[in-house]
Amino acid sequence: MRTAALGPAQRAESLAGMAEHELDVLVVGGGVVGAGTALDAVTRGLSTGLVEARDWASGTSSRSSKLIHGGLRYLEMLDFVLVREALKERGLLLERLAPHLVKPVPFLYPLQHKGWERLYAGSGVALYDAMSMARGHGRGLPVHRHLTRRHALRVAPCLKRDALVGALQYYDAQMDDARFVTTLVRTAAVYGAKVANRARVTGFLREGERVVGARVQDVEAGGEYEIRAKQVVNATGVWTDDTQAMVGERGQFHVRASKGIHLVVPKDRIHSTTGLILRTEKSVLFVIPWGRHWIVGTTDTDWSLDKAHPAASSADIDYVLEHVNSVLAVPLTRDDVEGVYAGLRPLLAGESDATSKLSREHVVAHAVPGLVVVAGGKYTTYRVMAKDAVDEAVHGLDLRVADCVTEDVPLLGAEGYRALWNARARTAARTGLHVVRVEHLLNRYGSMAEEVLALIAADPSLGEPLRAADDYLRAEIVYAASHEGARHLDDVLTRRTRISIETFDRGTRSAREAAGLMAPVLGWDEDHVEREVQHYEKRVEAERESQRQPDDLTADAARLGAPDIVSR
Repeated sequence: MRTAALGPAQRAESLAGMAEHELDVLVVGGGVVGAGTALDAVTRGLSTGLVEARDWASGTSSRSSKLIHGGLRYLEMLDFVLVREALKERGLLLERLAPHLVKPVPFLYPLQHKGWERLYAGSGVALYDAMSMARGHGRGLPVHRHLTRRHALRVAPCLKRDALVGALQYYDAQMDDARFVTTLVRTAAVYGAKVANRARVTGFLREGERVVGARVQDVEAGGEYEIRAKQVVNATGVWTDDTQAMVGERGQFHVRASKGIHLVVPKDRIHSTTGLILRTEKSVLFVIPWGRHWIVGTTDTDWSLDKAHPAASSADIDYVLEHVNSVLAVPLTRDDVEGVYAGLRPLLAGESDATSKLSREHVVAHAVPGLVVVAGGKYTTYRVMAKDAVDEAVHGLDLRVADCVTEDVPLLGAEGYRALWNARARTAARTGLHVVRVEHLLNRYGSMAEEVLALIAADPSLGEPLRAADDYLRAEIVYAASHEGARHLDDVLTRRTRISIETFDRGTRSAREAAGLMAPVLGWDEDHVEREVQHYEKRVEAERESQRQPDDLTADAARLGAPDIVSR
């Protein structure tokens, strides 16, 4: 089994190694597109580096609806190319690349009009299924089915009887978006990429017009590195324009940020065996199964304020509650909301209002010699975006470079996952863990669950759950710091686990225990542990305060009350 530990020593070695020898490709941005680009480049035989200013997936790529989907609503816009491409990628992820991380999920679409709507919506869903199976990567999912109102209410008793006349049920897929990105980064590292988070690009190196590398600040330990590269790829999502500004180039397109918020509520607040997809006046609203919870969202509003910490306002929360309650027999209240998170979509915009067309499609361009920019797109098609970005970078390399192979490169943990899943009862008997705990580990780490189990074998106390977040074992916190690149408490409670949105206390009751588990791995003393805990508590309070504010401006100001933490 291949593996890669993204611990403190590996990070330091990677930064030093990137500065020591010129790279073929340096990727800037550690979201799903940047991580995918690094994996694509290194698996073509290119020497590759990847740097991220904050934590892996700390921007858009940890704050999505957590869906891998073909984009059913894009069929209505007649965007067949985008849907066909996304459906192929969905199938690859489910069946070959990441079956441990990407899982089927059912959705119920309530019909509100007799006759024509069933024909109209049913035709669209039938085409969706047909396009999936035509590419040979959709046969693992059940096909859609038509339900009467009575049948729909048996499947989803949470619905008001007068909210539907019947329904359609179809399948898409979901994943933990931040976990997926971390696994992508680790997979790239296994194949030889040098990767470092908390490493911020402060400027580009130039020789005449050409970009020949980047100046990178070590945000954790201090110091600056000059990393030279034959090609640099800007994969910074909603920060694309800011990164491009470092070379004084505006480019032929811009990236506009659109805010989407999601609420997390306990499973028992919505009685249903299926997810829901609801039409709103602007877009669609999803109710998505999420373990012992539901994720409800999203919104779609312009955002021009702080990009690192987009804030959900009281108005945003009211909007989501109002729309989901329009179909629920027992409405949700503010008291039912465990967690709230806000993310920014990177949407493409043209140079002028006359030609602007905001798009979920992506663009790749050589902005200046030596600098490739990739922007736009959607999570599901990250691999295609990465391929296109590396193809563009290859044009600037004086080398014969192999074609993309990531269609056949499973992510870490995929190899052997199904065999281990079949043997999960034996693993439970061998380790003394309940089989449900083993299933939890397999669906988060795949075959790398054996590494987590090894920690428990060495220290049985790590096989106990966290006291205030018992979905997670203590070993998972240690593993996040030793193997998954977590540098701070916030990284663990917000992205390596989802404790920050899956508990009513937002993770504050788990903070001290988790920090204590991280401390030996990261070399923290008691003062450092206390700083981490206090910072996390201030972050949670700032988020809570922002969610009490009436609008974006006041919410943003409240959220910025908690600054980012650094080690030194």
